Amino acid sequence: MAENVQGSGGGSWSKWQIALIFGAPLALGATAAAVYCYSKSGGDSSQDDEKTPTNIPSGSGEKPVSASGDGGEMPLQPDQTPLEKAQASKNRGNKYFKASHYDQAIRCYTEAIDICPVDKKADLATFYQNRAAACEQQGKYAEVISDCSKAIDLNPTYTKAMFRRAKAHDHNGDKLLCLEDTTAVCILEGFNHQQGMMLADRMLKEIGKEKAKDRYKNRVPQLPSGQFIHSYFSSFSNDGISLETDPPAIGDEAGTDEELRCYLKAKKLFHTGKYDEVVQNCIEEIESDGEYKYEALLMKATFFLLMGQAEWAVPDLDQLIEKEDADKKLRANALIKRGSMHMQEGNSAPAMADFATAVQLDPDNPDIYHHRGQLNLLLEKVDEAVKDFEKCNELNDDFGLAFAQHSYAKYRLSMLQQSPLQMQNAMQMLDTCTTKFPKCAEGFALLAQAQNEQGLFAQADENFKKAVKLEPDNPTAHVHRG
Repeated sequence: MAENVQGSGGGSWSKWQIALIFGAPLALGATAAAVYCYSKSGGDSSQDDEKTPTNIPSGSGEKPVSASGDGGEMPLQPDQTPLEKAQASKNRGNKYFKASHYDQAIRCYTEAIDICPVDKKADLATFYQNRAAACEQQGKYAEVISDCSKAIDLNPTYTKAMFRRAKAHDHNGDKLLCLEDTTAVCILEGFNHQQGMMLADRMLKEIGKEKAKDRYKNRVPQLPSGQFIHSYFSSFSNDGISLETDPPAIGDEAGTDEELRCYLKAKKLFHTGKYDEVVQNCIEEIESDGEYKYEALLMKATFFLLMGQAEWAVPDLDQLIEKEDADKKLRANALIKRGSMHMQEGNSAPAMADFATAVQLDPDNPDIYHHRGQLNLLLEKVDEAVKDFEKCNELNDDFGLAFAQHSYAKYRLSMLQQSPLQMQNAMQMLDTCTTKFPKCAEGFALLAQAQNEQGLFAQADENFKKAVKLEPDNPTAHVHRG
């Protein structure tokens, strides 16, 4: 277990790196589950009193401390054992702590540490943890980390000290060390430590964003896999460019790839999975001021986004959004994509502004509400996400992906509100999704994730298998099942 709590060392934590790559989607759901399943009995006490022997007289070496903390320091009783004297000093420190006299509390806890026999490891761990709590109140995070580390060395499963050290690492900006400690806390507490789950979830998100930012900064532009491209475009029910029914119509009489040109060729290449030449043919359409130049602008910008080149996509999106003669569906989709791009960069205000503009432009477009719902989930605004997904389903009740995400958002909300009835209804809705949309892998994956969070592992595994069968080339389903 010492390996799991070695938060202050400099060793390699490959398991945490794995968590960074794969853990964030699961951590989101797990955090909601923890909120539902775990409730604390009273406030979070900063001092540990459980080690105090019950046979110590109430007046053993202490004088009651008033609310002002000026109780004076009574001498220790000469007939007490060293451990009893240490406990008495700790008790006096607790009273000073509760009266917010942290310097006096620290002196008492230090006295307890100095007096306590070295073989009383559990008691010594408590005294160090209590002194760390007092240092925390004074913002002395280096001392907090030092004392908590000593407490953990003495008691390797001391989750209160681990979590306090994790918070100190968070204050110091040491996200990976914070994640290590919070993950150890969650494991030791059986994933029933609400605050630990929430802090671990936040660390995963923040570290993931930093790693992604660094990766994209040095990334060579290239298209992702065909599966990823397909999944991205399928997240829109009607974007004006990705459906075969979108203009221009392409029939067998249109000619071969060699005879086609510009956007007409780009569209045929797109629908046959030949993505490499799509952008070049869109450029030709735009430069020739062709009939489908606006569709070409949107398609070109979308492929730049898929390549991780947002700075290349922005000019095309901006240009299309400003074109009042363009189809409002195309302009709204450009606003959705620009808003999502802002969100990926951590700029939620301009992201939501773009979505608000899209609603004004095309209020009956279900894709706006679907993608805004996803952003609201990222912002932890689960109730707003539920409303957006519900609006999307009202406008298009045949959009399986949105139905699945609406169902899971309601499940998340039921967890946060600790409502068994709402959770039951949400689980039924997730189950309905798999029968109403049997070809929607997301429906099976989200149902499985909810079942997994509730400990229904056999049922979850079966539904993860169905998701994998529907989309065998989708790595997400494999990771979630793992």
